[in-house]
Amino acid sequence: MEKSCTLLIHYDKGTPAVANEIKEALEGNDVPAKIDALKKAIMLLLSGETLPHLFITIIRYVLTSEDHTIQKLLLLYLETIEKTDAKGKVLPEMILICQNLRNNLQHPNEYIRGVTLRFLCRLRETEVMEPLIPSVLQNLEHRHPFVRRNAILAIMSIYKLPQGDQLLVDAPEMIEKVLSSEQDPSAKRNAFLMLFNCDQDRAINYLLTNVDRVSEWNELLQMVVLELIRKVCRTKPSEKGKYIKIIIALLNAPSSAVTYECAQTLVTLSSAPTAIRAAANTYCQLLLSQSDNNVKLIVLDRLNELKASHREIMVEMIMDVLRALSSPNVDIRRKTLDIVLELITHRNVNEVVQTLKKEVVKTQSGELEKNGDYRQMLVQAIHACAIKFPEVAGAVVHLLMDFLGDTNVASALDVAVFVREIIESNPKLRVSIITRLLDTFYQIRAAKVFPFALWIVGEYCLSLSEVETGIATIKQCLGEMPFYSVSEEAESNDSSNKTPQNTSATVSSRRPAILADGTYATQ
Repeated sequence: MEKSCTLLIHYDKGTPAVANEIKEALEGNDVPAKIDALKKAIMLLLSGETLPHLFITIIRYVLTSEDHTIQKLLLLYLETIEKTDAKGKVLPEMILICQNLRNNLQHPNEYIRGVTLRFLCRLRETEVMEPLIPSVLQNLEHRHPFVRRNAILAIMSIYKLPQGDQLLVDAPEMIEKVLSSEQDPSAKRNAFLMLFNCDQDRAINYLLTNVDRVSEWNELLQMVVLELIRKVCRTKPSEKGKYIKIIIALLNAPSSAVTYECAQTLVTLSSAPTAIRAAANTYCQLLLSQSDNNVKLIVLDRLNELKASHREIMVEMIMDVLRALSSPNVDIRRKTLDIVLELITHRNVNEVVQTLKKEVVKTQSGELEKNGDYRQMLVQAIHACAIKFPEVAGAVVHLLMDFLGDTNVASALDVAVFVREIIESNPKLRVSIITRLLDTFYQIRAAKVFPFALWIVGEYCLSLSEVETGIATIKQCLGEMPFYSVSEEAESNDSSNKTPQNTSATVSSRRPAILADGTYATQ
């Protein structure tokens, strides 16, 4: 089985470094050259090279360096190399590294301590880790939080080794004490994460003991709490009740990430209307409060999932979802309208259509980008509402007819199709639609819209006065007749008379003739 890679470095592929060149640079006294050589060695190892003889060189010439960059690269090198032989036994050279790692764990510089502790989290060799445990434990009380948070993670990694519970018997108790006294948010989160992974009962006990203060905890710790709740409720569904209260309390957390995870957890753990309604309400609040369009799209996806499984609750939230139309992003608006159109009922259709009408009016201002595309989406949405609920057609058809002359041809065409369907399906609106159409006929500019308008006029102008008005309107839009002057007509006739003569002359001049040898030729 291939090993997992914990390190990924981008580099420009050029001429690969030669092992001898790397070795010479490492044996020298030039610090920048050593740094460059270490980088090349790491890249070769990541490319699949083994470089077995380089390890001893690094132990002899690099291990004792005090340069921080070299020490950091040395840890990356140790992370990358094979630490065991073919039989799975730890290489003897790795034992030589232990003293250097111990010195780093006691180094006066907190950065060296921290990165060394972070390196230990990636080791899986018990023989290397065991002699370092006392130094790791000492770092739990270090003054700098960077060291403490990495010391906690190192203890968790050691405890999770195959025999880790024997190496650190009282680790959970120790970390629980740290959790109670720690002030750094990241270190506190790491401590709770250690209990969560290594002693779940102790983590649950700590959570339930401090349940009244969970809402005051920092965001990082609250996220781990939610992860613990999901895990516990999957294994013990009967205990959901005591944790649902914690989730609902965290719905009011100031962190958007926490409230989103709370809503997700509620939907996962409960199908009760109260819980689903709280989750949907949280999603709607996030939809309005977040400025990142990607976040809005993700939240809309969650609302779409709720629509599929809990439609009756989402119907109640339809106006809250519609508020997402305030975003100028076309994709967000389109997805919002798609969700809303599937939540329309007889009880809310009027309110929805009124909102869509207001949005249509806003597109006339010219302040919004891509108004034409947005208007087309709104027209299609109103069209869908009117087809599904014909009683709302009268409230919108006259407003939309103002857009028959829209410069956006697709939008104007959608309006024309909508008007045609409404006048066919709602005879009561025939007179008002015909009157409005004739009043706005002169505004039409798109050639694709004219056939629809002319068909409606010809088909639904039933009374004599309507027919006369229709003909007069069409004539007025065509302009004064004739469409060209008498002189232009004469010139047109002259040119048409000359054309046949020229044609006949051309034809006669190109009449075929028979030559003496019997072949044809053109005169």
